Amino acid sequence: MKLNLAQWGNSLHSGEKVYPIVPQRKRWFAVSAVLIAASIALLLIKGLNPGIDFSGGTEFRVTDAPNPDTAIAQEVVDAAGVEGTARITVLGENDVRVQIGVVESETARELTTELADAYEVDAEAVSFTQIGPTWGAEVGKKAVQGLVIFLILVTVVMSLYFRAWRMAAAALIALAHDLIITVGVYALVGFEVTPASVIGFLTILGYSLYDTVVVFDKVRENTANLTSQHRYTYDELANLALNQTLVRSINTSVVALLPVSAILFIGAFVLGAGTLQDIALALFVGMAVGTYSSIFVATPAEVALRDSETKIKEHTQKVLAMRESGSSDVTIAADGSVRVGAVDKGAHQGSSAQPRRKNRKA
Repeated sequence: MKLNLAQWGNSLHSGEKVYPIVPQRKRWFAVSAVLIAASIALLLIKGLNPGIDFSGGTEFRVTDAPNPDTAIAQEVVDAAGVEGTARITVLGENDVRVQIGVVESETARELTTELADAYEVDAEAVSFTQIGPTWGAEVGKKAVQGLVIFLILVTVVMSLYFRAWRMAAAALIALAHDLIITVGVYALVGFEVTPASVIGFLTILGYSLYDTVVVFDKVRENTANLTSQHRYTYDELANLALNQTLVRSINTSVVALLPVSAILFIGAFVLGAGTLQDIALALFVGMAVGTYSSIFVATPAEVALRDSETKIKEHTQKVLAMRESGSSDVTIAADGSVRVGAVDKGAHQGSSAQPRRKNRKA
């Protein structure tokens, strides 16, 4: 019989169906290590492509060009003898953006006239903006400061909320995982890193953190009375929490990725809205990687850290010893996985727990 999504979710929540995510954490760590190593290699080899907001430079905009051919702008820049490589992009259907290094104001005005003549538009249709290297360096500094402040606040809030530094450390590991891989994709694709990209990075970190907190909250709920029972280990209860929140994580990710996909693939590539590429790519890659990390990195990392605690070690040894002696009533599947059910058995509350009826007049 085919299992629908609702039945699948119920099976995961009840423990009837369990995916061994935490027990196979070494496999997921290996996958993440490969992705992180590849991202770092791309950053070292290709590097990022910072926009003029960070590096400084001059940007020209040609609007409503009859023939928005990038080769025309390249010829103008080459003829002017401008040093460095020009970044020429077609925005929309007939707008052209030209980015070069810092030049003198007189040179910028001459290029404005030459671009207008080359594209056969009025001089008012060509504008230019100059950003000095000092300003660009200050923008980059502020971006790094914003990221550091965000991570510090995350550490404090997570530690206070869960009262467990290991959960805060695992969340930071997942955030670093998401950030490095997303930046590595930027280096691979070659998209410009702009202030909008930084906003996108902070957005995906917040998204990843939100998903991680939901899973951690379920882990804390399942392990609240860990030492009062000796049927399941900490690893098994944490794995149950992951399975119980799996459907929610997938649904949330699909709903979030659909509009972002529209912005990236339809807006940026089909319609040519180049100004959307920087933030759309960060959101798309970051949300996809954030979903992966909240499932396969954050909780497995938290469990790996908790397994080093003496209390967790002793409890795990007691649980396994009871199973070997045959005194445990847990259900073990053919593949060796444990079907985890309710930790605390429910009890009948009696008639006192029933809602009282209001007195009715005769």
